[in-house]
Amino acid sequence: MNPAAATLAPPAPDPALRQQAARALAGAGLALLLAAGGLGLWGGLGLDYPLKALLAYALGAALVWRGLALGGHPHRRFGAANRVTLGRLAGMALVAALLGEAVPAAPPSALPVGGWALIALATTVALLDALDGALARRQGLASPFGARFDMETDAAFLLALSALVWQAGQAGPWVLASGLMRYAFVAAAACWPWLGGPLRPSVRRQAVCVAQITALIVCLGPSVPAPLASALAAAALLLLAASFGTDIVDLARQRAAAPETRA
Repeated sequence: MNPAAATLAPPAPDPALRQQAARALAGAGLALLLAAGGLGLWGGLGLDYPLKALLAYALGAALVWRGLALGGHPHRRFGAANRVTLGRLAGMALVAALLGEAVPAAPPSALPVGGWALIALATTVALLDALDGALARRQGLASPFGARFDMETDAAFLLALSALVWQAGQAGPWVLASGLMRYAFVAAAACWPWLGGPLRPSVRRQAVCVAQITALIVCLGPSVPAPLASALAAAALLLLAASFGTDIVDLARQRAAAPETRA
């Protein structure tokens, strides 16, 4: 074995941490399956709804497990904050599994009960976003892993919401850009590595994310007509594009200030 390669390899997660994470992942998965089954029966959804929700969660859970294996969480405890984010991941899976279902394939105004239930679920997932970071800081368990877990859950939730807004006929396919912009940025960084540089903490970036998610949830409201929803989604998309543009300009300035690191 190459000694240098061994030195660069990330440390293996603590066994206690792995056990806690495994129990948390399994518990959230079981709760998700029960919730999906109940929602499916109550809402008259397809028999495949719980399966879609479980598959969406399983994909996220696999990435969480891989993230722990790569390091970035230098604590022995998985922590309440990561459990809250797991709950948000499960909620995101319940929302994403509605793609292809009758709710909200029709305009939300035609399905007021199901529409308001979706709003309640999506709002709960969004509100929990204010809890996990605060918990991690309060318990002294903040970590790069937790921050990345939170960010990727937000990104997946945003993509699911934008797809549902399009499916419901509240906006055209252009609304998918709201959910795909983050992934396009990551793909671009693979071609131009300077785009993967460190970004300074930004209240603006957090506020835009909250505004984007809030706008898409409002677009799914049963009392919101399609023209108003389209206008709201377009305004939020422009705000998101401006935020990404600001970050790209900042990264370009960093690159110009350190020409020897250009790639």
